[in-house]
Amino acid sequence: MENQIVEIDMANVGHGNPAWIAALEAGKVLYFPNFAEHGFKPQKEELALFREDIRDPKSRNISLDSSGKLKGAVGGDDVQTMMAGMIGRFRAEAEGLLGNLVPRYGEHLRRGAVSFRPSKVETRVQSWRADDRRMHVDAFPSRPNRGERLLRVFTNVNLEGAPRVWRVGEPFEDVAKRFLPRVKKYVPWQAKALNALGVTKSLRSEYDHLMLQLHDAMKADLDYQKNAPQVTFNFPPGCAWVCFSDQASHGVMAGQYMMEHTLQLSPMQQYDKDASPLAILTRLQGHALI
Repeated sequence: MENQIVEIDMANVGHGNPAWIAALEAGKVLYFPNFAEHGFKPQKEELALFREDIRDPKSRNISLDSSGKLKGAVGGDDVQTMMAGMIGRFRAEAEGLLGNLVPRYGEHLRRGAVSFRPSKVETRVQSWRADDRRMHVDAFPSRPNRGERLLRVFTNVNLEGAPRVWRVGEPFEDVAKRFLPRVKKYVPWQAKALNALGVTKSLRSEYDHLMLQLHDAMKADLDYQKNAPQVTFNFPPGCAWVCFSDQASHGVMAGQYMMEHTLQLSPMQQYDKDASPLAILTRLQGHALI
C-alpha cells in the first residue's frame, strides 16, 4: 500500500504546494509535526481545563458552533469563557493553516463545529456503528450532504506526552470497489419517508446512502478491520494533521485531549474535481448519485 501519511514541516507550508494538495484530495493524511511551534498551543491558565470531568456526560464532546455558542462543558461562566476562548484560538490557527495549504478553497469553506475532546479513547463504550476505533470513512445518518466534503484539522494537546493513535487504511477507491458489491440498493421512497418522519434533516441522496453503507460495511467486517491494508501511526502532542475524513479510511485507537475543526466544501471547489468520493462513486456506479 502506498504511503497514506505525508509529513510536512510547518516552516515550508507556503501557499498551495501542488503535491500536498494532490495528496490531500487523494485521501491522504497531511501531518505537521511542529504545529505547536508555529500555531496553536494551550496557554498556562488554560491547563486547568484539561480534566476529563469537564465534559458534560450528556455530550460526546465539548464544541463551539459556527455562531460561537459553546456546548458540552461543565463549569461556571469563567470556565465557559476560557473554554470558548481556547477552542476559538485553535479554530483561527486551523483556518490559517488551511489558508496557506489550500488557498483556492478560501471563501468556499463552510465552518462546522470545532471541538475539544477530553475523554480517553480506550475507555469509551459505544455500539459497533459508533465505535470509531473501527476503520471507516465518515458519513452521518441524519445529515445528508449530497457530496459535500468533510475537511478536518486535528491537533493532539495531551499534556502527559501520550500520542493520538490512528490506523489509516487503503485509498477510498479500493474501499469502494471492495464493499460496493455488498451494499443494499438505494430506495427513493424510503429516503422520502425518512425525511418526512424527521429521521434525516434533508432528503438522503443515493450518494449519502452509499456512503452510509460503506461506513457500516467497513465497521461490521471484523476480518477487514484486522487484515485490510493499513498503517498505525502515533500523532504526538504538539502536532496537527489534516484530511478529508469522508475519504481517508481511519480508525482512532488511543489518546486523550484532542482538538478538531470541521469545515465543509463543495466537491466542485476542489483542485481536482474527479478525486472526490462523489466523483469516484459516480464513475463506479455509472450514473448520477445526487
